[in-house]
Amino acid sequence: MVIISADVEWRTLKTLFPDALVEDSLFGEWFEAKLNDINYRKILFYHGGWGKISAAAATQYIIDHCHPALIINLGTCGGFEGEVERGTIILVNKTIVYDIIEQMGDFDAHIAHYTTEIDLSWLESDFPHKVLMTLLVSGDRDLLIQDIPELQSRYGAKAGDWESGAIAFVSARNRVKLLILRGVTDLVGSSGGEAYGDITFFENATISVMKHLVDALPSWIRISNIP
Repeated sequence: MVIISADVEWRTLKTLFPDALVEDSLFGEWFEAKLNDINYRKILFYHGGWGKISAAAATQYIIDHCHPALIINLGTCGGFEGEVERGTIILVNKTIVYDIIEQMGDFDAHIAHYTTEIDLSWLESDFPHKVLMTLLVSGDRDLLIQDIPELQSRYGAKAGDWESGAIAFVSARNRVKLLILRGVTDLVGSSGGEAYGDITFFENATISVMKHLVDALPSWIRISNIP
């Protein structure tokens, strides 16, 4: 089972499978497709939607109705300028929902509640493609330039997205194996955001990232040891 979050990511994915029969569900479109080098198995691709609410709801819906042994989330993320290069593929081992504002109780305790350590011990040790294994911060907003220094110092973050935290939280609660691979499409730093105000920049970068992730997907599935 592969979950795709952002609308641009999903539109790009559909162009890579032009013959797929796309159907609707409660939360988004979905289709089945065969991948190169995995001729015996069809993979279900599901559009979970953007943001934490859609991501969490769709993940639970998929688990309840499809009972996947493995959930894979492919998508994009924004990188921190000076910490990571554009085009880097991040293998996520931890997610932190950082956009919580707590002014009555213990801020750190609330952050910890929605922090998820992703167990990747079931993966073979030799990864089939070059990745950066690190944590990802998630929030229902694009990265704010002024937040970057604190996200780096407090969490050691190098990149952020909108949905990984929700997908990881729900998958962990259901004890479902999860693999998150996100490609850095644009950088954010003191000079601004490369894609901010330039959606075409993000769309073009998304095409490159999604094609790379789909091409690499069979290799990741093979080393997952999922029957």
